Amino acid sequence: MVNTINKLIIEGFHALSDPIRISVLELLRQRELCVCDLCDALEISQSKLSFHLKNLKEAGLVNSRQEGRWIYYSLNLPQFQILEQYLADFRLNHIMSVPRSCCD
Repeated sequence: MVNTINKLIIEGFHALSDPIRISVLELLRQRELCVCDLCDALEISQSKLSFHLKNLKEAGLVNSRQEGRWIYYSLNLPQFQILEQYLADFRLNHIMSVPRSCCD
């Protein structure tokens, strides 16, 4: 059974596995952007971008807000902190674990 946190982690890393989605996140690092600005910067169609933004939003990596007819996107930093903590736990657990022989 996958709990909510594990689901966020799985969806987050899946969303990070695509070069276009990484490019979107890199652009959003600088500031909030509307779909038209993202399309121009990435030189892709709005329909293709919408697919990737949907994935990022479902993974909790971006927030969206509507202003008039435009939708603006920004990073959802708490979700990135969840992914960071997940990876940090591997490092901490690895350092703390004591090696043992395989037949113990």
